[in-house]
Amino acid sequence: MHSFNLQDTAVILIDHQVGTNTWASTTPLALLQRNVIVLAKFAKGTGMPVVLTSSQETNVNVQGPLMPELQDILPEAFAARIQRQGVVNAWDDEAFANACRATGKRNFVMAGVTTDICMVMPAISALQEGFNVQVVCDACGSSNPIAEEMAWRRMERAGVRLTSTGAVVAELVKNWASPAGAVAFPLLT
Repeated sequence: MHSFNLQDTAVILIDHQVGTNTWASTTPLALLQRNVIVLAKFAKGTGMPVVLTSSQETNVNVQGPLMPELQDILPEAFAARIQRQGVVNAWDDEAFANACRATGKRNFVMAGVTTDICMVMPAISALQEGFNVQVVCDACGSSNPIAEEMAWRRMERAGVRLTSTGAVVAELVKNWASPAGAVAFPLLT
Protein backbone atom coordinates (compact mmCIF):
# COMPACT_ATOMS: atom_id res chain seq x y z
CA MET A 1 0.00 0.00 0.00
CA HIS A 2 1.41 3.32 -0.99
CA SER A 3 1.20 6.49 1.03
CA PHE A 4 -1.22 9.20 -0.10
CA ASN A 5 0.25 12.61 -0.96
CA LEU A 6 -1.33 16.05 -1.21
CA GLN A 7 -0.57 16.15 -4.93
CA ASP A 8 -2.42 12.92 -5.82
CA THR A 9 -5.40 12.99 -3.43
CA ALA A 10 -8.94 14.43 -3.43
CA VAL A 11 -11.36 14.65 -0.51
CA ILE A 12 -14.87 13.28 -1.13
CA LEU A 13 -17.59 14.06 1.45
CA ILE A 14 -20.91 12.24 1.13
CA ASP A 15 -24.23 13.23 2.71
CA HIS A 16 -22.99 15.18 5.76
CA GLN A 17 -26.43 16.74 6.08
CA VAL A 18 -27.95 18.27 9.18
CA GLY A 19 -30.55 15.49 9.37
CA THR A 20 -28.52 12.46 8.30
CA ASN A 21 -25.67 13.35 10.69
CA THR A 22 -28.04 12.72 13.59
CA TRP A 23 -28.60 9.13 12.41
CA ALA A 24 -24.92 8.33 13.01
CA SER A 25 -25.12 7.42 16.69
CA THR A 26 -21.96 5.27 16.56
CA THR A 27 -19.87 8.43 16.31
CA PRO A 28 -20.83 11.25 18.70
CA LEU A 29 -22.37 14.04 16.62
CA ALA A 30 -19.94 16.73 17.82
CA LEU A 31 -16.95 14.50 16.98
CA LEU A 32 -18.32 13.57 13.56
CA GLN A 33 -18.98 17.21 12.67
CA ARG A 34 -15.59 18.30 14.03
CA ASN A 35 -13.81 15.74 11.87
CA VAL A 36 -15.75 16.69 8.74
CA ILE A 37 -14.79 20.31 9.38
CA VAL A 38 -11.13 19.34 9.91
CA LEU A 39 -11.10 17.46 6.58
CA ALA A 40 -12.76 20.39 4.78
CA LYS A 41 -10.44 23.02 6.27
CA PHE A 42 -7.36 20.89 5.65
CA ALA A 43 -8.34 20.32 2.03
CA LYS A 44 -9.04 24.02 1.52
CA GLY A 45 -5.82 25.09 3.22
CA THR A 46 -3.67 22.72 1.17
CA GLY A 47 -5.44 23.19 -2.16
CA MET A 48 -6.77 19.64 -2.41
CA PRO A 49 -9.83 19.19 -4.61
CA VAL A 50 -13.08 18.46 -2.77
CA VAL A 51 -16.28 16.87 -4.06
CA LEU A 52 -19.46 17.27 -2.00
CA THR A 53 -22.71 15.42 -2.49
CA SER A 54 -26.06 15.29 -0.74
CA SER A 55 -29.16 13.15 -1.02
CA GLN A 56 -32.61 14.71 -1.15
CA GLU A 57 -31.60 17.97 0.53
CA THR A 58 -35.10 19.32 0.09
CA ASN A 59 -36.42 16.67 2.48
CA VAL A 60 -35.79 19.09 5.34
CA ASN A 61 -37.67 17.05 7.93
CA VAL A 62 -35.39 14.06 7.48
CA GLN A 63 -32.15 14.64 5.56
CA GLY A 64 -31.89 18.40 5.19
CA PRO A 65 -29.13 20.52 3.70
CA LEU A 66 -25.41 19.88 3.93
CA MET A 67 -23.72 21.16 7.08
CA PRO A 68 -23.66 24.97 6.82
CA GLU A 69 -19.99 24.94 7.84
CA LEU A 70 -19.18 23.26 4.52
CA GLN A 71 -20.66 26.21 2.65
CA ASP A 72 -18.59 28.62 4.76
CA ILE A 73 -15.33 26.66 4.34
CA LEU A 74 -15.71 25.46 0.76
CA PRO A 75 -18.06 27.86 -1.04
CA GLU A 76 -17.03 26.75 -4.55
CA ALA A 77 -17.33 23.03 -3.78
CA PHE A 78 -20.61 23.69 -1.99
CA ALA A 79 -22.02 25.55 -4.99
CA ALA A 80 -20.89 22.68 -7.27
CA ARG A 81 -22.17 19.95 -4.94
CA ILE A 82 -23.97 17.05 -6.52
CA GLN A 83 -27.54 17.04 -5.22
CA ARG A 84 -28.68 13.47 -5.73
CA GLN A 85 -32.40 12.81 -5.84
CA GLY A 86 -32.47 9.49 -4.01
CA VAL A 87 -29.70 7.44 -5.64
CA VAL A 88 -28.33 5.44 -2.70
CA ASN A 89 -24.90 4.53 -4.11
CA ALA A 90 -23.57 8.00 -4.91
CA TRP A 91 -21.18 6.45 -7.46
CA ASP A 92 -24.22 5.36 -9.49
CA ASP A 93 -25.05 9.05 -9.98
CA GLU A 94 -23.10 9.95 -13.13
CA ALA A 95 -22.71 13.58 -12.09
CA PHE A 96 -21.09 12.54 -8.81
CA ALA A 97 -18.82 9.88 -10.30
CA ASN A 98 -17.79 12.29 -13.06
CA ALA A 99 -17.03 15.03 -10.50
CA CYS A 100 -14.78 12.61 -8.62
CA ARG A 101 -13.05 11.53 -11.84
CA ALA A 102 -12.65 15.18 -12.90
CA THR A 103 -10.45 15.88 -9.88
CA GLY A 104 -7.71 14.11 -11.83
CA LYS A 105 -6.58 12.38 -8.63
CA ARG A 106 -6.14 8.62 -8.20
CA ASN A 107 -6.42 8.68 -4.39
CA PHE A 108 -9.63 9.49 -2.59
CA VAL A 109 -10.03 10.31 1.09
CA MET A 110 -13.73 9.63 1.60
CA ALA A 111 -16.19 10.11 4.45
CA GLY A 112 -19.95 9.80 4.50
CA VAL A 113 -22.99 9.44 6.67
CA THR A 114 -24.22 6.84 7.22
CA THR A 115 -21.31 4.43 6.91
CA ASP A 116 -23.43 1.36 6.20
CA ILE A 117 -25.74 3.01 3.66
CA CYS A 118 -24.05 6.11 2.20
CA MET A 119 -20.36 5.14 2.42
CA VAL A 120 -19.85 1.44 1.69
CA MET A 121 -20.97 1.31 -1.93
CA PRO A 122 -19.32 4.52 -3.24
CA ALA A 123 -16.03 3.51 -1.60
CA ILE A 124 -16.13 0.01 -3.08
CA SER A 125 -17.33 1.30 -6.46
CA ALA A 126 -14.48 3.83 -6.67
CA LEU A 127 -12.01 1.12 -5.68
CA GLN A 128 -13.38 -1.24 -8.35
CA GLU A 129 -12.87 1.52 -10.91
CA GLY A 130 -9.19 1.67 -10.01
CA PHE A 131 -9.05 4.49 -7.47
CA ASN A 132 -7.23 4.09 -4.15
CA VAL A 133 -9.65 4.75 -1.31
CA GLN A 134 -9.24 5.56 2.36
CA VAL A 135 -12.43 5.96 4.39
CA VAL A 136 -12.17 8.25 7.41
CA CYS A 137 -14.14 6.24 9.98
CA ASP A 138 -14.45 8.97 12.61
CA ALA A 139 -16.05 11.30 10.04
CA CYS A 140 -18.69 8.64 9.38
CA GLY A 141 -21.19 6.79 11.53
CA SER A 142 -24.11 4.39 11.48
CA SER A 143 -27.31 3.97 13.43
CA ASN A 144 -25.94 1.09 15.52
CA PRO A 145 -22.63 -0.64 16.31
CA ILE A 146 -23.47 -3.81 14.37
CA ALA A 147 -24.21 -1.87 11.19
CA GLU A 148 -20.97 0.09 11.63
CA GLU A 149 -18.87 -3.04 12.19
CA MET A 150 -20.38 -4.79 9.17
CA ALA A 151 -19.71 -1.72 7.00
CA TRP A 152 -16.06 -1.61 8.10
CA ARG A 153 -15.64 -5.34 7.46
CA ARG A 154 -17.25 -5.13 4.04
CA MET A 155 -15.05 -2.23 2.96
CA GLU A 156 -11.86 -3.79 4.31
CA ARG A 157 -12.59 -7.10 2.60
CA ALA A 158 -13.04 -5.24 -0.68
CA GLY A 159 -9.66 -3.52 -0.23
CA VAL A 160 -10.70 -0.11 1.06
CA ARG A 161 -8.30 1.27 3.65
CA LEU A 162 -9.88 2.45 6.90
CA THR A 163 -8.37 5.38 8.77
CA SER A 164 -9.10 8.22 11.17
CA THR A 165 -9.03 11.97 10.67
CA GLY A 166 -5.75 12.48 12.51
CA ALA A 167 -4.05 9.54 10.80
CA VAL A 168 -4.95 10.55 7.25
CA VAL A 169 -4.07 14.21 7.84
CA ALA A 170 -0.68 13.17 9.27
CA GLU A 171 -0.11 10.85 6.30
CA LEU A 172 -0.80 13.69 3.89
CA VAL A 173 1.25 16.27 5.84
CA LYS A 174 4.40 14.12 6.06
CA ASN A 175 6.25 16.88 7.98
CA TRP A 176 4.74 19.13 10.67
CA ALA A 177 7.31 21.83 9.76
CA SER A 178 5.94 22.03 6.19
CA PRO A 179 3.30 24.47 4.90
CA ALA A 180 0.75 21.61 5.08
CA GLY A 181 1.80 21.01 8.67
CA ALA A 182 1.12 24.67 9.45
CA VAL A 183 -2.42 24.17 8.12
CA ALA A 184 -2.99 20.83 9.86
CA PHE A 185 -1.48 21.31 13.30
CA PRO A 186 -3.98 23.90 14.59
CA LEU A 187 -6.88 21.82 13.23
CA LEU A 188 -5.84 18.71 15.15
CA THR A 189 -5.01 20.29 18.50
